[in-house]
Amino acid sequence: MTLLDVDLKNAGYELGKAAVSDVHFFIHSSELVGMIGSNGAGKSTTIKAILSQLPFVEGKVKRKKGSTYSYIPERPVYYHELTLWEHFEFVAAVEKLNESSLLYAKDILKKIRLLKNIHEFPSTFSKGMQQKGMIALALFTKPDLLIIDEPFMGLDPGATRLLLEMLEEEKAKGTGILMCTHILDTAQRICDSFVIIEKGTMKAKGTLSEVLTSCNAEDGSLYSCIADEDGRDE
Repeated sequence: MTLLDVDLKNAGYELGKAAVSDVHFFIHSSELVGMIGSNGAGKSTTIKAILSQLPFVEGKVKRKKGSTYSYIPERPVYYHELTLWEHFEFVAAVEKLNESSLLYAKDILKKIRLLKNIHEFPSTFSKGMQQKGMIALALFTKPDLLIIDEPFMGLDPGATRLLLEMLEEEKAKGTGILMCTHILDTAQRICDSFVIIEKGTMKAKGTLSEVLTSCNAEDGSLYSCIADEDGRDE
């Protein structure tokens, strides 16, 4: 089942000025797609186009009718005046979720070892704790599609292992996942397919073997598919 159909001809921050061009891919149910590329390649711009956060987009981005999605940004974003648990209550109210959803939220928080911190302010958390809180907030709504930008930043090895387990559980439920990451060894191991962005356009897409062939990566590594570019990914 196709959850997301991305067909971007041009997209950018100024009308008529493309920052990314010719990016086309699908995400299906129970599929983990890794979007990779160097800093400045256009990965975050592509995600913003998918999320309708850019003023200039030519093309189409279609989600399955009636499907829901959650987004985990690269840098955790919280309301300073709300405790962690008040964030969950706020999202539940906006999404009109029932009481059982908040019970599910506590199950997730217990699993990622944040349950004891629910009445604290996220601004007092370590970076890793903030990242885990964002992951929990994204998952407790039970989205059909999960879009994640650099999820491993700030996570210690134990938290990283736990996140990988949770992603596998989400896939088993039928969730489609788009993950932007620089951790190529992990991506190569866990992703079902890849979209490689280089200099604002799509260089390759497909399974690991397909993208390695497209990139002429004789060493069998995704690192060979990534150009050394200067700049900041915007």
